[in-house]
Amino acid sequence: MCGITGVLYTDRHRSADRQVLKQMGDAIARRGPDGEGFFRANNVGLVHRRLAIIDLEGGDQPIANEDESLQVVFNGEIYNYPQLRQELESRGHQFRTNSDTEVLVHLYEEHGPELVNRLRGMFAFALWDARNRHLLLARDHLGQKPLFVYRDEEKLLFGSELKAILAHPNVDRSISPAAVEDYLTFGVIPGARSVFERVCRLPSAHYLLIKDPTHIPEPVRYWQLEYEPQEAGSDAQWQERIEAAISDSVQAHLLADVPVGAFLSGGLDSSAVVASVSDLVSEPLQTFSIGFQEKKYSELPYAERVAQQFGTQHHERIVTPDAVSDLDDLVTFYDEPFADASAIPTMAVARMASESVKVCLSGDGGDEAFGGYARYLHDLKEARLRGLLPNWFRRSALSPLAAIWPKADWLPRPLRLKSLLQNLSLDPAAAYANTLSACRRGMRRQLLNGDFQRQLGGHRPEQFAEDAFQLGGRDALSGMLSTDVNFLLPDDFLTKVDRASMAFGLEVRPPLIDVPLMELAARMPSARKVRGGSGKWILKQIFQSRLPDRLAHRGKQGFELPVDEWLRGPLQEQVHEFVLAPQAPINQFVDHHFARRVYQAHCRKTGRHGQLIWSLLVLGRWLQTYGTGPQPTVARTRPVTAQTVSH
Repeated sequence: MCGITGVLYTDRHRSADRQVLKQMGDAIARRGPDGEGFFRANNVGLVHRRLAIIDLEGGDQPIANEDESLQVVFNGEIYNYPQLRQELESRGHQFRTNSDTEVLVHLYEEHGPELVNRLRGMFAFALWDARNRHLLLARDHLGQKPLFVYRDEEKLLFGSELKAILAHPNVDRSISPAAVEDYLTFGVIPGARSVFERVCRLPSAHYLLIKDPTHIPEPVRYWQLEYEPQEAGSDAQWQERIEAAISDSVQAHLLADVPVGAFLSGGLDSSAVVASVSDLVSEPLQTFSIGFQEKKYSELPYAERVAQQFGTQHHERIVTPDAVSDLDDLVTFYDEPFADASAIPTMAVARMASESVKVCLSGDGGDEAFGGYARYLHDLKEARLRGLLPNWFRRSALSPLAAIWPKADWLPRPLRLKSLLQNLSLDPAAAYANTLSACRRGMRRQLLNGDFQRQLGGHRPEQFAEDAFQLGGRDALSGMLSTDVNFLLPDDFLTKVDRASMAFGLEVRPPLIDVPLMELAARMPSARKVRGGSGKWILKQIFQSRLPDRLAHRGKQGFELPVDEWLRGPLQEQVHEFVLAPQAPINQFVDHHFARRVYQAHCRKTGRHGQLIWSLLVLGRWLQTYGTGPQPTVARTRPVTAQTVSH
């Protein structure tokens, strides 16, 4: 696990300045505190910051092939590298190290860019092919490891984090209006877009092969999770297959030359991972948990029971309201506005674990693979009801009724029908996009000021979620899972864990999103994921007898901060300074008077606006840190597509 960055200039006679490369690498030194490495040749420069996990003595990067015509910098782990190495050696390739990184250059010699199809693991890498003068950038199947790309007329920059790109002395920081609306809608920025107009993310399961630096092609998708349920097999047979795949994945994810621990929230997914590890190791596993003073948010009692059951060396800490000071770290470590408040306890558990181990397993991905979120159950009920209503009735009656029904958060729950009416009036993809929206279109029309709305030019953030839903295939649950796998998993949950862990030099590995396991789960019928009003049905069947009494069947709690209460208490001063103050930079996007009314309603408990206010607070803090002066430049909206550069 490491950090990578680099530059490719359009002028082939312009050399990469070592001092600039060092600045870029230093910006992400937290990702790789164990060493640094550089490669420079003509107009290309590669930088690597190392966190030593495999081949502690010989794995320094960049790493080359036998004649040094290929150079690679790599962030991640390749779990099947022993098998790949054996195959490559049988074909005559010679290895100088025991590092998993070295398989990349030899696989490239055999397969070119299609080498990514042979990799099992999490990765982002940059490979320079000196003979052909090609630069290959690639990112793993599910987006565990990040890679950002910046383009202008003179250069292409790439980096594991935005801060590496921003460390270059000549970078356009114009803010993308579409990204701001995306962020306010979902709390994160989805897909290829970034907060900066000239920076894009390389999407998960894509590679970018640059043959001519004056013309950047479209990235190539090399893998797509396909939801094609196979009815063959009994419940018992499917349980056996899934249990074997989980065990195989956990075994692969234990590959390391340093001690491996595990996050343990007390929920089913992390507990299942710990249970699986206990079958495979003889030494006690170190486990790490975070709780809250507010008891209704804390899962520590459940985590403690699991730790006792499996004899782990358990560590835990309490997050107090003083943790709001970590908002500084959230803005610094995440580079973009990022409103998933669970990033703060995630940073806390990563900080604690990094004091004892360099690698931790996590339970991330279990909900997306096996249907664990409560919203799946809720939206499946809506889908059944939608199927009973004629299309004309949904369009002509429910849609107008949803538009006028008040968002009356103070009413008893049975009378809060606005969301239900909205979702029933929409098609399944649009309804799920609406479910995921923290700030829906009607609210955004009031929140965003008129000047900013005109800049957006009709942009629809919901379209991204709707397109991801359509990849899911035949049934409503598959559509929801597809949306989350293609959107929330890479752009929210895995981003959260990557930045939080790498800020403290900790590698986190989620066995439940191993590609073979995800592909198997996608083939499993939805009825074995959600059954009898219960999500993750098959996981519960597999692990219920191995976990403490009834733990597998308790309701999902989530890793959440008591944000609503903190916004009315210890965060009030920051809300007034960064969101409500007339001179706050956020006012270039937001109607100041409407934001104040929303906050007042939240404080009086006549409106449930905690997520929106938190999003505004994070955006306001981000603008103060990353904006170019008191009023950051806002770019004209333009799509993130291929760009031809002339010089």
